[in-house]
Amino acid sequence: MSGEDIAKLKIEKSEKIVKPGPYKKKPFIIAAVILLLVGTVGLYFSGVIAPAISVDVTTVSQVYPSQSISTLNASGYIVAQRKAAVASKVTGRLVALMVEEGSKVKEGQVIARMESVDVTAARDQAAANLNTVRAALDQAKAERDMAQLEYARYQKLFASNFVAKADYDVAETRYKRAVEGVKGAEATVRAGSAALRNAEASLDYTLVRAPFDAVVLTKNADVGDIVTPMGSAANAKAAVVTIADMKSLQVEADVSETSIASIRVGQPCDIQLDALPNVRFQGEVYTIVPTVDRSKATVLVKVRFLDKDPRMLPDMSAKVAFLSRRLAPEELKPRLAVNQSALISRGNKTFVFLLQGNRIKETTVQVGSKLGDMTEIVSGLKPGDRAVIKPSQGLKDGGRIKVAER
Repeated sequence: MSGEDIAKLKIEKSEKIVKPGPYKKKPFIIAAVILLLVGTVGLYFSGVIAPAISVDVTTVSQVYPSQSISTLNASGYIVAQRKAAVASKVTGRLVALMVEEGSKVKEGQVIARMESVDVTAARDQAAANLNTVRAALDQAKAERDMAQLEYARYQKLFASNFVAKADYDVAETRYKRAVEGVKGAEATVRAGSAALRNAEASLDYTLVRAPFDAVVLTKNADVGDIVTPMGSAANAKAAVVTIADMKSLQVEADVSETSIASIRVGQPCDIQLDALPNVRFQGEVYTIVPTVDRSKATVLVKVRFLDKDPRMLPDMSAKVAFLSRRLAPEELKPRLAVNQSALISRGNKTFVFLLQGNRIKETTVQVGSKLGDMTEIVSGLKPGDRAVIKPSQGLKDGGRIKVAER
């Protein structure tokens, strides 16, 4: 290669390769950062990425107006005031049982029967003896009538001096003896009648009858068991069934002796049964038992029901609210209510922050009357809804929240 050709291959120093500098990228980076900041701020203030605020919540529930006028609360149990363990008056084997648990019985109804062969035989014997003495009475009356006629004839003959005095005395004595014989026979008949009634009563004792209208609670003996009034024999049953008068059901509640002064007989009460939580029953104080339980420092208070329910059963647990006044008819039904601290007033509107998942929704409500620390909700909420109580200033519609743990 010639020197001229090599000279042509040289690069001129004035011709430089220009590379793009970093300053040309800055506008794009700055713009992206600004957009990111604006978006982040927007999401924060819109609540999308805002931190969850810890809140306390309350549940919207059905509230009875009686809760706002309750002066004292107590717990107790339903107890039947008329209850009996029914047994036979005689010892014997149970041969028939006509009822079972839950059976309704009427006063005097036969609910069981004991073996009665021996007492039946004794009754038949007493009836036969009575027939015998009644026949003897009829015979004595016939003899008395015959003696009376003979005595009357002797009276006439003796008056006319046709018979001797001795014969007249014999006729008179025979008549008087016949009269006394009739009296004796009548007394024997009365004794026989009494013996028959006694035998019939003994036979009736083998029939176990209900002493009053009631419901059978438990069956204490089965057919074939030996039943004795004393229950002292081995494997013997003292009672056949246990019954209770459902019309006599009352709530017996223990009230602290320090609070008994605030209770009076006739005071209105609101009764709630654990078995029927959605129903309230009206009652009133029936009596205050004048005895203090030393171990518990309580006084027994009996509350009678003003309205009954066939689902009520003895020994059901109950809660009694002693009221300051009687409830009006419109106060007997429950009302939807929420804690007053959940309500927020803004102008003429009232609203609550309603929980929806992990966020809240501002919900307008219409309120009614106050029920203690609760307020009636006429519209806007439903039972079971959860609302924020004592909401802070930072809460906003749609904001993220978390329920505070207690």
